[in-house]
Amino acid sequence: MPRTALESNKPDTCLRELSERIESKRCVVGIYGLGYVGLPLALRFADMGIKVIGFDIDANKVAILNGGGSYIERITREAIHQARASGFEATADFSRTAEVDAQIICVPTPLDSHHQPDLSYVTDTVDSILPFFKAGQLMSLESTTWPGTTEELLAPRLWACGFTPGVNCALVYSPEREDPGNAHFSTAQIPKVIGGMTSQCLELGSALYANAIETMVPVSNTRVAEMTKLLENIHRAVNIGLVNEMKIVADKMDINIHEVINAAATKPFGFVPYTPGPGLGGHCIPIDPFYLTWKAKEYGINTRFIELAGEINHYMPHWVVQKVADALNEHGKSVKGSRILVLGLAYKKNIDDTRESPAVEIMSLLQDKGADVAYSDPHVPSFPQKRDYHFDLKSVELTFSNIESYDCLVLATDHDGFDYESLSEHAKLIIDTRGRTQGENVINA
Repeated sequence: MPRTALESNKPDTCLRELSERIESKRCVVGIYGLGYVGLPLALRFADMGIKVIGFDIDANKVAILNGGGSYIERITREAIHQARASGFEATADFSRTAEVDAQIICVPTPLDSHHQPDLSYVTDTVDSILPFFKAGQLMSLESTTWPGTTEELLAPRLWACGFTPGVNCALVYSPEREDPGNAHFSTAQIPKVIGGMTSQCLELGSALYANAIETMVPVSNTRVAEMTKLLENIHRAVNIGLVNEMKIVADKMDINIHEVINAAATKPFGFVPYTPGPGLGGHCIPIDPFYLTWKAKEYGINTRFIELAGEINHYMPHWVVQKVADALNEHGKSVKGSRILVLGLAYKKNIDDTRESPAVEIMSLLQDKGADVAYSDPHVPSFPQKRDYHFDLKSVELTFSNIESYDCLVLATDHDGFDYESLSEHAKLIIDTRGRTQGENVINA
C-alpha cells in the first residue's frame, strides 16, 4: 500500500489506547535480540519503570539473565538484578509477543559468503512475531540495513496479516547507535533517529523511545532513517580507509603517521583525526557499507569510493602479517615456527566484543604461515566460538617471562589495561599497529 494511501487512513481506537499506555508508562516493551544493542536498551527501559520482556533464541542467554547474570562485560550483575527487580525477564517463547505493546527488533544483519546482505535474522524474527501480533501494537526495527527494508520487507508482512501501519498498528525504523566502551555516552544520552511509515507511526514511536532516550531526532520517513545509519558508518569506514592508506604511504617514506596525525589535529577547523589500525572490526563498520553498495546497484549506481575504502581496510591484516614476516626475517627468523603473541582480541579497546575483529584474521593468517600463535586480552579470557575461526586458546598472562618467551608480539588492540612500558622493555620484537609502544625493538605497522 503506497505511503499516501496510508496517510489518508484514520487510526483506529487501538492506536489511541496505545498512545495512552505509552504516555502513562503502562506499556510493555519487548526487545528481540539481547546482545550488545538489545540488552542495554532493555535495561534502560527497565530503569525508567517500564515493564520489559526480552526475547532471544539463545536459551543460554535467557537462563543467564533470568538467573541474574550477565554475558557482556560492561553490563554488571547489579544492573541485571536491578532490572529484574523492575520486572524485566527474558524468554525464548515468542508467543509472549501477545503480552507486549511494542516490539523492538535488535538482531544481527550480517553478510553472506558472497558479501550480500543477509536479512534472515530480521525476517525470521518478524515471522516468529506475526502469529502473535495483534492490533494496537508497535513494531520498530533497529538493525542496520539497506534503505527501503522497512517498507519493502516488514510492511508487506504486516499487510498480509491484516495489519495496516498507522491504522491498526505502528511501524517505525530507529537505528541503533551503541558505541561499546564509550564512557562519555550511554544508551540514554545518544540522540535517537527515528522514521515512521506514517506520521501517526512516527508520533507513537517517538513517544515510546522518549521514555528511555533523552533526545529524539524524527525524520520524514523510514528510508531516511535507514540511510542515516549507513552514512554514519560509511563516513567512518571511508575515513579509516583513507588514514590506513596514508599509513602505508608514510611507512614507505619512513614517516611516523601518528606524529603526522597529531600535528594535523592541531588545526582548529576542517580536519577530523582518525587513527589507523590493523583493519576494521565490530558488527557495523566492516559490514554496513556493503548494504548500500548492494542496494545502489538496483538503481544502476556503482559506489566506487565506498568499495575502494572497503578494499583498503580489508587488506590491512595482510599488511600487518607482511610486516611481521619482514621483521622476523631481519632477526634471522621465519614466520613458520616462530612463537607469536597477538595483544588484544577485541575489535576495539577496553571491550570484550570480538565480532569481525582484525586481530582474529591476523591470528588466522599467521597460523596459516606456520606460526605458533597465542593471544592476550584482559577482556576476553577464552577464545570465543566463531563460525569461520577455531582456536582452542585462553588468554596468556603478560608476565615478564611470558613476554620474553615470544619471538614477536603484535599489538592489534590497544587496551588501556596493557602495560606498554613493560611490553617495550621485555619484548624481543613488537609489531605495533596502534602507535602505543616505543623502542628499538618496535616496528610500527
